[in-house]
Amino acid sequence: MPNNAFKNPRLKWLLSSTVIFVIASSAIGSAQTNDQALSIQPLVAQEKPSTLYLQTSSSSPSSSGQAAPGATADDGWHLALSPYLWFAGSHGTVGALGRTASVHASPWDLLSHFDIGLMGAADASNKRLVLSGDMIWIRVSDSKALPGTLLGATNADVRLGQFIWTSKGGVRLIDRKGMKADATVGVRYWHVGQKLNFDPSALGLNFSSSLNWADILVGGRVQLPVGQKAEITLGGDVGGWNAAAKLDYQFATLLGFKVSPKWTLQAGYRYLFIDYRPGPGSVLNTVTSGAILGATWNIK
Repeated sequence: MPNNAFKNPRLKWLLSSTVIFVIASSAIGSAQTNDQALSIQPLVAQEKPSTLYLQTSSSSPSSSGQAAPGATADDGWHLALSPYLWFAGSHGTVGALGRTASVHASPWDLLSHFDIGLMGAADASNKRLVLSGDMIWIRVSDSKALPGTLLGATNADVRLGQFIWTSKGGVRLIDRKGMKADATVGVRYWHVGQKLNFDPSALGLNFSSSLNWADILVGGRVQLPVGQKAEITLGGDVGGWNAAAKLDYQFATLLGFKVSPKWTLQAGYRYLFIDYRPGPGSVLNTVTSGAILGATWNIK
């Protein structure tokens, strides 16, 4: 090209614009090579929506190990065990063979005659399905010397045992960060046994009997977080309705404090009422209530 061509202003502007366009095109082509995700993602989304996350860059949820949209962090079973101690007293009316008597035992009375026992609960959940079990097994006894001689006996020994098992299943109606609420149905099985022995045996007056029954229950539970580590749990159930017991219900309130990701300490109050009348002249109408202390181990 002749040298005087560069003296033409219009030609000089055209050559400059051409050089700038070539440099810009090269820069854009380099940027596309370094970050193909920016130009590929819209095409992939239009042609194959199901493979959108397979074509994204390394910053996508699937390649970083996190769950893709729609997946929940709570998938799978969650299991927890809760051993506890119930420092309860009991009062009410008991009777058999047409005779009734009032009973009243403080928590200290029961502890002073306590022989053996085991208490604990278990919970399992999967998404909105909730399952729970609760067991109470205690045995108390007392021995008294009889004044003088009663039909040749000088000592009386009495033993009382109680086994209560509650199983419930239900659904989580509310599952939010600030509140969880469950509705449940289940069954509570009761075994109450007693033995009365005289030493030496008084004309065959030794006595042994037991009662066994089960009540259908409906109930619920609400969990309310208080701060980062504390939680209040309110729960209860009711059953009986003359199918087995006339009335059978309980309620409890617990305050839990998380001491580690796996362990939570709990303290609260529990109230259990039973009105069971197996036949004419027989009654077990009692309230058992008191403070409860325990811990929850979140296995999974």
